[in-house]
Amino acid sequence: MLQLRGEVTPRRAMIYMTGALCTQPAQVLQSQHAARVIQGYINRLLARESEELALFQGLDLRGDESRPSPAAEQLARLLALLVDMRPEDIRIKAPDVAGLLRDPLALAELVERLYDYWRSLERYLIFEGGADESRDRAVEGHMPFITNNQDLTMLVREAYRRIERSLRGYWPRVYRQVPAGANMSLLIDEVHWPCPGGDYETLRPIRMVRLALLALPVILYPRRTARKGKFVQVTRNPLHGVTLDPAQWLCLPLRVGELNFQVYFDREYLALAISLVNLFELAGHVEARCKPDGILVFGLPEEAMGGEPTVFYVDEQEEIVVGGVLKCEDVDYFGYFKKMILTLHNVIMMRRGRLPLHGAMVRLRLRRGPAVGIAIVGDSGAGKSETLDAFNTLAAEWISDMTIIFDDMGSLALAEDGSLRGYGTEIGAFVRLDEIDPGYAFGHLDRSILMNPHRWNARVVLPLTEYKEVVAGHPLDVLLYANNYEPVDEEHPAVELLPTPEQALEVFRAGYRIGKGTTDEQGVVSTYFANPFGAPQMREVHEALARKYFQAAYESGVAVGQLRTRLGIPGWEREGPRTAAEALFRYLQDRG
Repeated sequence: MLQLRGEVTPRRAMIYMTGALCTQPAQVLQSQHAARVIQGYINRLLARESEELALFQGLDLRGDESRPSPAAEQLARLLALLVDMRPEDIRIKAPDVAGLLRDPLALAELVERLYDYWRSLERYLIFEGGADESRDRAVEGHMPFITNNQDLTMLVREAYRRIERSLRGYWPRVYRQVPAGANMSLLIDEVHWPCPGGDYETLRPIRMVRLALLALPVILYPRRTARKGKFVQVTRNPLHGVTLDPAQWLCLPLRVGELNFQVYFDREYLALAISLVNLFELAGHVEARCKPDGILVFGLPEEAMGGEPTVFYVDEQEEIVVGGVLKCEDVDYFGYFKKMILTLHNVIMMRRGRLPLHGAMVRLRLRRGPAVGIAIVGDSGAGKSETLDAFNTLAAEWISDMTIIFDDMGSLALAEDGSLRGYGTEIGAFVRLDEIDPGYAFGHLDRSILMNPHRWNARVVLPLTEYKEVVAGHPLDVLLYANNYEPVDEEHPAVELLPTPEQALEVFRAGYRIGKGTTDEQGVVSTYFANPFGAPQMREVHEALARKYFQAAYESGVAVGQLRTRLGIPGWEREGPRTAAEALFRYLQDRG
């Protein structure tokens, strides 16, 4: 069996295992990773020229996470002994490390900061499973998988507490049950799926994720805080001539709405890739073994990309749409995963006769009113997600029931009776922290993955909706364009209906908004149909679908117009979507 590599870097610690975890707290410090983590902390002290380095007097500090220094090796050995022994006993039985015990209290303080350093890393535990053709071994591995994660957390905490007791001479009186083990864990399997061969053959041996465990909240620090550029359609498969190392790559099989996707990623992007399980449904046993509708390969070499950082290719012969993302620091942002997946989804939907919508859709029932399906269309920063958040904030006053169908991307289908139905893609949302209600954000902290919370465009990924609701197909009653750039006055009401399909198409097609800096766009910009993710690349196909669906909307009685969220106007970032939501509720109430 191919062995994956565990590793420790300044950013993360990855533990790969096929057998049982250690069973005693001291064994945590005796593992090969302990000295590597300690070396990472020593290097941080060296960079700061910290006075803490005096504790290592006379020891060689030079090393890195792959080759720890003698100082890191000695400290790891000492800490393992301190789990079960007192300092005075160690001085007698292990004189080779006694020099580090010159000042036990100073060492206890260093251990406290070392513990914080460990918990600041992205910490992964990857289990290897075994699969066969008849069943998913992940099913029988649920409880051992969960138990091993819990055991690691308890062992790390117990080791830390015993060391502090040995050095300080007393037990603490306040215990803080902080997440101390892995904060993201995966069970991976070799899964046999109908690989077409040819350009796709390099994907066959790559292991698939079958279970994921998140110790939430997880806080991540990607190198970038925004997405740049466009997704370019190319005429050559980005997998052509590429060989991927199965020890360096993993696959995440996902359900993107009704579609089966395989997301392959270089382990450099492990944190962002795992975050996808808070946004999309992880594929089950059957779906993981099906031929995929879409494939995303994240972390390709330059020679595969033809000079572009993000590309997609339509394989007509195999009926697969393939996305490729270049391996570089500039794509270290969750939006590249999310939006490339949704671009592939949109291309597939258009090829199947559906109209993709970049927006949000809810099925809600106001107090004393019927259920209504509402879709709000808009590009990044237009206010669609923020308006949904305002719905949640105002729920107690206005709403009896509400189900989110999609938060960012969905599609419309024509039913046999001529009505329109909306289908979603995601079970979660990827939203800006500074433009949602703080009470809502903190109320869902225990389900959230936070990204760069200390920086501009801080984001949160959190689950919102059951998968069955995403793919159910809900009737559409109201279709609105999210206008974030115009003020609200007598001539420009918050909710404005457009009387004809031609006028509606003109507004939606222009796609005007004020860029909020979530991409590389600034000021008032125009995006075809507020949807840069497949619609402009296949404009002729999209235009024909748009005309067909907007005509059907008016014929079936769907209210079509625009909603002025004012999100792009300074000072209205929160109040704008809130007042827009209230205006929409009043309109629905009057509409009956």
